[in-house]
Amino acid sequence: MTGPDAALSNDLTAKPLLSVLKGARPAVPPMWLMRQAGRYLPEYRALRAEKGGFLELVYDSAAAAEVTLQPLRRFGFDGAILFSDILIVPYAMGQDLWFEAGEGPRLAPVLAETELSVLKPDFSRFEAVYETVRQVKAALDSHVTFLGFAGSPWTIATYMVAGQGSKDQGAARRLAYSQPEKFGAIIDAIADATVVYLSGQIEAGVEAVQLFDSWAGSLAPLEFDRWVIQPNRRIVEKLKAIHPEIPVIGFPKGAGAKLADYAAGTGVDAVGVDETVDPHWADRALPQGLPVQGNLDPLALIAGGRAVEEAVDNIRAAFAGRPHIFNLGHGILPDTPIDHVEALISHVRRMRS
Repeated sequence: MTGPDAALSNDLTAKPLLSVLKGARPAVPPMWLMRQAGRYLPEYRALRAEKGGFLELVYDSAAAAEVTLQPLRRFGFDGAILFSDILIVPYAMGQDLWFEAGEGPRLAPVLAETELSVLKPDFSRFEAVYETVRQVKAALDSHVTFLGFAGSPWTIATYMVAGQGSKDQGAARRLAYSQPEKFGAIIDAIADATVVYLSGQIEAGVEAVQLFDSWAGSLAPLEFDRWVIQPNRRIVEKLKAIHPEIPVIGFPKGAGAKLADYAAGTGVDAVGVDETVDPHWADRALPQGLPVQGNLDPLALIAGGRAVEEAVDNIRAAFAGRPHIFNLGHGILPDTPIDHVEALISHVRRMRS
């Protein structure tokens, strides 16, 4: 073993996922799954039923820590992802947040109809999440890398502007085109709050962070640069100024051909690739040596069997020459069979490059 792999050989044993984020290329990629702490697990469903609601679960630090640890106990993943929600940021920025049964999150006041200045930020709303981080950190096995996260400004803005999720993010897109100064002020405020939030997670114990831009794919190219690349670059720059050693994973879902521009423009340490992207193309298009994460289709995991094995083999072959964290192309779905997850882990870990 030579080069960066040799320099990181000790880290490979201690924390394989963190070492890959810093450039190592182990024979078997470390893995975690987006939304690995969630509804497909019976132990999660039982705890959520006990707590009575999603936000109640997030704000009970002991319960949220337990949820974070559940998939680690069952599957032995290389990464733990903090159990929380991306909408904690607008909640701390002063919007009311609640979850409608069967319909999803709601935020008020709706920024399409009111001004940002009416919001009264209360960053103490981050404290319960930081306490979750501290409790997980104290219980985590030493080889597991602890990942924090936040939503990226564009995705968070789509909820803040509309007051809820939408199929095409139309309200935010209309506001961005018609009132770019107002929309830009919203984006800037989200970016500043996100730096505070992620910095607090890091200080509490996470070892890397991921920026989720779940709705990045809804933007035209010029808008993508303005509302995805530039705000994420500002977050990365500000975060690195405070915590230069902490890797940042950027996940612009739906970016497609804009993925390479995102990687070059944001300065992230690793890029998450969704399931719609050809991994062989991604390997050619992305900067040489940049760590990648992904990108098994969550529906292939539900199908299981040969569908998963063929997809895994293709992904592994595509990213064989660069640092790679095995993951899904998006979050694990609630109807995913647990034995399919176990089979996936077995197939990935018994392979050798």
